[in-house]
Order: sequence, then structure tokens, then C-alpha cells
Amino acid sequence: MNATDPQGTQGQDPDKKIDDWVTGDEPATGPQLSYLHTLAREAGEELPADLTKAQASQMIDRLKQASPRTGGTGGTGDAGNAGDLGGGTAGRAGP
Repeated sequence: MNATDPQGTQGQDPDKKIDDWVTGDEPATGPQLSYLHTLAREAGEELPADLTKAQASQMIDRLKQASPRTGGTGGTGDAGNAGDLGGGTAGRAGP
């Protein structure tokens, strides 16, 4: 952290692969689980117990494609905030 980078994020890649996440093995966050419950309910699926952050992010990305609310567009409506939920990758611009 410094004056030009107060959050210490300079040089970090927002599109880092899930396998490279330092915290990917930590338990899923509350916001991730809340969003997953909504998406799973809409898709008629059950959530596995004890999801990690990485697993939750992957499941969010997959269920968003099947959600009638997002229409499989991968980034409209509420679904565009996956990054705020602890690491979703859908909705981000590709290379």
C-alpha cells in the first residue's frame, strides 16, 4: 500500500485463475452462499455442504447460466456483481 495504491491492489490480476487463488480453499463467504441459495433454488438444485470460495465461485458461474433471472447472459441484472461475492469470474471481460 502507498499513496498511489491505497488498497494495495496494484499489480493484481482481477481475472486470476481460480486454481491460483490464495484463499480459494477457505470456506465460502456469506454473500457467496446467499447468492448460491437463490440461484440453486431457481435451478432446482441442492447446495453441497462445506463449499470453498473457489467451489462457490465456480458454482455461481455455472448456475448463472441456467438462471431465468440472468437468462444465461452471464452478467446482466443482479448477477453482474459476482466479483463482490468473493470471486465469481463470470461477467468479466475476456482477454
